[in-house]
Amino acid sequence: MLLTFATGFGLGGGLIIAIGAQNAFVLGQGLRRNHPAMVAFICALCDAVLIAAGVAGLGTLVATYPILTKVAAWGGAAFLIWYGFAALRRVFETETLSESDVRQAGWKAVLTTTLAVTLLNPHVYLDTVVMLGGIGGQFPAEERLTFALGAMSASFVWFFAIALGAAWLAPYVARPITWKIIDGVTCAVMWLVAYKLIAPEIATLIYS
Repeated sequence: MLLTFATGFGLGGGLIIAIGAQNAFVLGQGLRRNHPAMVAFICALCDAVLIAAGVAGLGTLVATYPILTKVAAWGGAAFLIWYGFAALRRVFETETLSESDVRQAGWKAVLTTTLAVTLLNPHVYLDTVVMLGGIGGQFPAEERLTFALGAMSASFVWFFAIALGAAWLAPYVARPITWKIIDGVTCAVMWLVAYKLIAPEIATLIYS
């Protein structure tokens, strides 16, 4: 059972730690101290629900209906492009970074954006529902829960580590140039992920 848990933890961590829109968002919210614990909890909770659904068999359903991932790809790309523009705008607007500049945004706005970044990204479903769910489904029935708990634990550890770690580092990176770099990198990551989401769809439309 311990080996099964460790397998889930290792595979979950390997997929979740990869650089992407969600991790960039969590890191940015942590550095801005915009409810970092809530952001980490929501991201990890969404992962946990999706991993559980995948291990329970939802991954097979998603794989059967590829139109679901296509719709998510276009919707997710549109949101990431918009978020990237917002980050790019901050690159040219940010002049100072006093305590008032990093004052927390309303928790409802942060919650909504966190859910959007998480649930509008098809990679989240591919990693949790399809890949982890598919792998977990190969284990004997009595070990699937242990595998899922291992993968869920990796998600909670990772998101809380980067969110709270970034919040702790915030006072040390409060120079305007640092924030311009952070926002610039955030913009680049969001747009790169958006491109990766829709590039195959665009190629299909062009060459079909």
